[in-house]
Amino acid sequence: MQNETLIIGIIFSVLALILRPPYALGAFITCLLWYPSWLRVSIGTIDISVGRIVVFVLLLRCLCDKRILSKFTWSRLDTWVTLSMVVYVGVYLITIPLSFAIENRGGYVMDTWFAYMAARLIVTDKATIISVLKFVSISLVPLAILGMIESTTGWQPFAVLKRFRPWSPEEDFFEQVRFGFRRAMGPITHPIKFGCALAMFVPLVTFLRHQRGVWRFLAYVSTGFVLLGTLSSMSSGPWLMAIIGIFCLAMERYKAWVKPMITLFIIACGIVQVISDRGVHYVLASYANFAGGSGVHRAKLIDLAVEHFGEWWVIGYKGVDPGWGPKLGMSHTDVTNMFILNGVEYGILGVIVLCAVFVVGLRIVIRLHNSSDDPHLKSWAWALGSWLVVVIVGFMNVSFGGPPETLFYIILGMVGSSANLAGAFPK
Repeated sequence: MQNETLIIGIIFSVLALILRPPYALGAFITCLLWYPSWLRVSIGTIDISVGRIVVFVLLLRCLCDKRILSKFTWSRLDTWVTLSMVVYVGVYLITIPLSFAIENRGGYVMDTWFAYMAARLIVTDKATIISVLKFVSISLVPLAILGMIESTTGWQPFAVLKRFRPWSPEEDFFEQVRFGFRRAMGPITHPIKFGCALAMFVPLVTFLRHQRGVWRFLAYVSTGFVLLGTLSSMSSGPWLMAIIGIFCLAMERYKAWVKPMITLFIIACGIVQVISDRGVHYVLASYANFAGGSGVHRAKLIDLAVEHFGEWWVIGYKGVDPGWGPKLGMSHTDVTNMFILNGVEYGILGVIVLCAVFVVGLRIVIRLHNSSDDPHLKSWAWALGSWLVVVIVGFMNVSFGGPPETLFYIILGMVGSSANLAGAFPK
């Protein structure tokens, strides 16, 4: 499949060069959603995915276009995202054999920082945001339909392609059945990540309801399909993300209730911690476990991270398994929490920079919401704020990697660009 992967990479790279910038970014997102990231072009020990080929071309196009560069303004979020890359790369360089670290982090930076900067350079106004969302909403509908087909029939067309992986070349089907449905994974590596990739777009696609004409109708249709596609993963994490997303969007009409509800939630957590015979994180994990799975596993991870804090807080575990597997009932340590994973891999600095990125992102959308008189701009800020909350919830349930992580950085780039928005959205 290397020749086919290279051809797909060339096709999307050409689209990234010839399409208008918003649609070029939409094409990049589409290739992330639809072409399996495990199909690579191998050059020696280096495995190059289609996404990395396309993002390199897309970013190079942006850097060579004076019109795009002239609209770019550096933001505080750019500083923190770049600083986080310094931590994520630097810790690897000083803890892992240099040749492996350079190869690994080179691909990681392309999947994350390159994607973030491409979005930051392209998304400079409100019309671009609308164009990108329209393009992506069209590509999400058939992906969601594929998920529903997989869930109801068990047919997984992309699973057979896993035998072409450079690593672990074997077919990898998910046979688990929950509530009479199978777990869909689509072109993404795992049902949980498939569901998370779809759930992230719920607040953004729903925002298109503010458009006039056919797009107002299509916004509701697309949102419905994206929600059904999320459900097809049959995973509690994506389900929770979707529920939180819908709840946050619904609260846009009841903004005055937000602070009291947050205060009440904090007080309730404190009461549960005092009166319950188990920690509040165990209670929350059990009630959030809608579709079955390992809610207790995620709660135990928090205990283990605190218990072994002295082992990882400086520079993580230097690429070695933490050894928590036996306490989790498994042979290896499956860290299904991005915050803890950052600690395990990069130490406490990795956790701090990740939290800082979310804090700065939330400050941007809050400031945008409070400073604008345009109701559509306020709604966009609310959608981005909802997205940030959804991702934080997702990070507590699964370790993002591959396409979902790249998609996260693309949308995070849109958050950074929104710091400079003003005026009314086009109809």
